[in-house]
Amino acid sequence: MTEPIVEAARHAVRAVAPNAAEVPYATRKPSSPSTMWKLFHYSVGGDYVVGIGTFTRHATLFFYRGTELADPDRLLEGRGKQFRSVTLRSPKDVERPGVQRLLHQAFQLAGA
Repeated sequence: MTEPIVEAARHAVRAVAPNAAEVPYATRKPSSPSTMWKLFHYSVGGDYVVGIGTFTRHATLFFYRGTELADPDRLLEGRGKQFRSVTLRSPKDVERPGVQRLLHQAFQLAGA
């Protein structure tokens, strides 16, 4: 169950950027277990910064400007033009220093 992971991720985002707007996605749970269910995204000044999604066995933090983030721990995944994500397999993954640095950087880029 990914609910504890999602709650840990929400808590981490609110701790880093308490004034960011949390916006729930208006989508239904996907029919395929290989498709991410996007739950929330967070914005500053109308710009999306980070989102939280879930799969069957893990959750994901996705960064809208992920290619601009320094990632010495090589946590970011993806090959899109901007978008990068971090896989979270347990609530403790959110507490890793590298994940915390990515969250701080993402909101600093957004001016928060």
